[in-house]
Order: sequence, then C-alpha cells, then structure tokens
Amino acid sequence: MPRGMGRGYGRRGYYDRGVYSYGGAYGLLNLLILIGIIYFLFKLFVVALPYALGLVILVALKAFLTPGQRPLLGIF
Repeated sequence: MPRGMGRGYGRRGYYDRGVYSYGGAYGLLNLLILIGIIYFLFKLFVVALPYALGLVILVALKAFLTPGQRPLLGIF
C-alpha cells in the first residue's frame, strides 16, 4: 500500500474542494469582492462607452471625407 493511504489522505471527493469549500465568512467576503469587481467593470463600461462611440464616429467621418479611400474599409 502506498505511503499515507491508511491515514485518510486522498479520501476527499471532487466536490469537497474548490468553490464549495468557501463557506462562512470567507465565502461571503469572496462573493462581495466578486460583486464589487463586476460593478466596477460595469461602471467603467458605462463611462467609456460614449467616448468609444464618439471615436468610431470621428474615424468613420474621416474615412468618408478623405479622397481616394474606400469608406469604412480601412478603419478596422
């Protein structure tokens, strides 16, 4: 018999580790941090969206006004 098998090592199941093992206060703290990260990314997206749309509109306008270029095919 391999070393350690008689002492209870290796008897944990698949669902005994990972996300399911974060119970209690640490699990709540993990969840709150995850919600905070998602909220921050959402707010960042909402703030940056008008600037990104304005930049796309300006680049498309430049592509239409520049002579000798096919419109909108050269911006991406």
